[in-house]
Amino acid sequence: MSRKPASAAAARAPDYAELRGRAEQLLPALRERAAKCEELRRMPDETLRDFHDAGLFRFQQPKRVGGSELDFVAVIEFGALVARACASSAWNLVNLGSHHLLLGMFPPEAQDEVWGKSVDTLIASSFVFPAGRAQRVEGGYRISGRWPFSSGVDPSDWNMLAGQVSAGDDAPPEQRVFLLHRSQYEIHDTWFAGGLRGTGSKDVEAADVFVPGHRTLAVADMKGGATPGSVVNPGPLFRIPVFGLFPYMLSGVALGIAEGLIDDFAAGSAGRGKMTGAKIAAVQSVQLRLGEAAAFARASRLFQESNCREAQALVAAGTVPDLKAKARYRLEGAYAVDWAVRAVDTMFMLSGASGLYESGHVARAFRDAHAVKQHFSFNTDVAGTTYGRVALGLPSDNATL
Repeated sequence: MSRKPASAAAARAPDYAELRGRAEQLLPALRERAAKCEELRRMPDETLRDFHDAGLFRFQQPKRVGGSELDFVAVIEFGALVARACASSAWNLVNLGSHHLLLGMFPPEAQDEVWGKSVDTLIASSFVFPAGRAQRVEGGYRISGRWPFSSGVDPSDWNMLAGQVSAGDDAPPEQRVFLLHRSQYEIHDTWFAGGLRGTGSKDVEAADVFVPGHRTLAVADMKGGATPGSVVNPGPLFRIPVFGLFPYMLSGVALGIAEGLIDDFAAGSAGRGKMTGAKIAAVQSVQLRLGEAAAFARASRLFQESNCREAQALVAAGTVPDLKAKARYRLEGAYAVDWAVRAVDTMFMLSGASGLYESGHVARAFRDAHAVKQHFSFNTDVAGTTYGRVALGLPSDNATL
């Protein structure tokens, strides 16, 4: 695995077609390693190396440091593609990859500090704001907290951890994201989960550590438009409303699980027979359920891709999506995952008793899809409440928008 400083990253970055081709070539190996990924509860070293060698982690890294800087919609497309083979690997790929996008919004000094050492550096995260408590001090902040669900933390050298800065008196706290080096936090091995077991989404803890001001980013600067990083990364990718589009950084994983099950079933069922001797493909209820699953998956893909493209087009034109649009993106992102999981449930039912085997791909896909759905961003009640409030003229209950 290469560890290149930014100054050594002058070669042409792969474009979308080239990166997609590299990802497709990895799918057979990723599927073969999926069981090992689950057993390890983290990405296998071989997968980590493959993603680095292919340049996949850098799909949304700024071009100025040799990244591909693909349009935001690529997070859906690559997440869905890789999830056909291994959902945990897909989750870590798009999660860790999108952190290059986020670092591109930080002050240039922070970017240079990380990428100046290696453009391949991985950055984990946990965006649970109440988990971190911070105080302003001279030159920066001191922060303490324990954050759950820090996916891909083991191979990462840095971590983006959300926190609330006390504003004193009765004022609401300021929400910020803090970039901590691996030496500043402890990893707790808590990730014994029912699904997405290979993501290594462990807890991390920091105790009164100092974070210089340039290694923090206010949520107020992540709501769309110019960011501190825009002076060196002027592209629209680094001006998107981060938390308005937050679901889409992971929602493609559920979509890919569904699409993979649908395609595998359709390809493998033509010659299969039921215990009664009838051909499975000739059973009308099977045909209907397959069509239903395909419709749910297709609707999920269309909503995800169109919202990502719409938001980036607005930003590129110099317009920040308004609060109602951001609330709608959150709402439709949650429902897109809900539809994908419905498709997975339908395909699990069609798989019959063979889908119960732990050694099989179907059982893992079922577990992983439902683990995706448990993410806070995909709670349709929460997203629906926010949208309903905004649409009805009430104050938003989501301060990050």
